[in-house]
Parts: sequence; structure tokens; C-alpha cells
Amino acid sequence: MAVLAESGSNPDVDLLYDINGLAKDAPHWFDRVMEFVGEYGLLVAMVLLVLWCWWSVRRRGGEEAASSVSALVWAPLAAGIAVLVNVPIRGFVERPRPFVDHRGLDVLVSGKTDFSFVSDHATITMALGVGLFVANRRFGLAGIGLALLEGFCRVYMGVHYPTDVVGGFALGTAVALLLSPLAMALLTPLMKAVERSPRAGWIVRSRSAEEQRNALLPGSRDSLKSQERDLAA
Repeated sequence: MAVLAESGSNPDVDLLYDINGLAKDAPHWFDRVMEFVGEYGLLVAMVLLVLWCWWSVRRRGGEEAASSVSALVWAPLAAGIAVLVNVPIRGFVERPRPFVDHRGLDVLVSGKTDFSFVSDHATITMALGVGLFVANRRFGLAGIGLALLEGFCRVYMGVHYPTDVVGGFALGTAVALLLSPLAMALLTPLMKAVERSPRAGWIVRSRSAEEQRNALLPGSRDSLKSQERDLAA
């Protein structure tokens, strides 16, 4: 990894200077916006996107509600596991931050003293995005788009090499996809049990979706009431 940081002729370093160079030409207020977006904003946006997807899934209901909610539960779990996997990777690679070895970078965030490879932000956002894709393709594509934007911001801010970001994307994707079958096998029965619970069922299915489901199920309370009304008429 030391070779990657030695020469400006390296494509990784060249791309770092090209993207970070945009910060030098941008207005000060725009850099402050990118600093907030890259450090906190996109992470918050990803969490809100997961919650939005969960709200949409539970309102729609259907037979796949439990499995979809299981995938949404898996998304943040995958992000957490990916970050834990990254801890030994960082310690093994020990790649310094780009501003340590390269002068002339416009570093938008100070106080970064840990190692650079791989990017935690890129890992977390991509794991969330891929986890979302497992639950819902439309929301997942939006999440992956936010993850790509997060990776760009980290390089723009001068705190990561492009390969740090690519490594984070690969790690987040690998954890979210490779462990997904095991996670779904464990979480789906749990969510189905929650769905049947009279107190916690709202987590998987909204009240309106539950009422619609009961009306369609033969032998259910609502279905029997509907049949009684029909007979009385």
C-alpha cells in the first residue's frame, strides 16, 4: 500500500488530486456543504431512506411483508458487521490518510488521525444501500446512488484515496450479499412471529393492511362479520 502513496503518477493519486482539486475552485460555502454532507448528511439520509422503505412496506402489507422487513433489519446489521470487519483490515494495511503523504490537498475535515483504507463511510452506506436493494429494488437503487455520492464526497474532502472508497464499496457489498441468506433465514421467522403478535405486529404490518388482510382471509373475524351482514341482507 505504501507504493500507492509514493508517486503522483499513480492513477489513484492522480484521481485524488483531480477530485480534491474541485474543492479549491469551489466557493467556501459549497465546501462547507460538502463537508457536512460527506461527514453526516448522507449517513442521515440513508437512515431516513431505510425508515421510508420500512413505512412503505408495512403500509402495503402482503405476503412478503415479513421477508421485506427482515431485509430492512438486515441492512443496518450488515453495515455494523462490515465496520467491525474493517477494524482488522485497517490495522493490517496501515495506510496513512492521503494528506499525510501528499501536499497541496484541500482537507475539509480536520482531526482524522486513523488509517485510511478502507473508508468506513463508504462501507456503511454501501452496505445499507445493498441491504435496501434486497428489500426493495427502487429504494435500493436510491441507496446505492447515495453511497456512490458518499464515496465521491470522501475523496473531495481530501480524507480518502479513491481506492479507499472502492474498498469500502466492495466490503459493504460483500458483507450485505454473502451473509444475506443466513441473515434472512434467521430474521424472517422472527419477523413472522412479530407479525402475529397483537402488540408488536405494527412493526411488520400497519393496522389498515392488517384489516385488509383479515377481510380477505376466509374464516377471519372480519370475513365472518362481512358474511353475516350479507346473510342478514
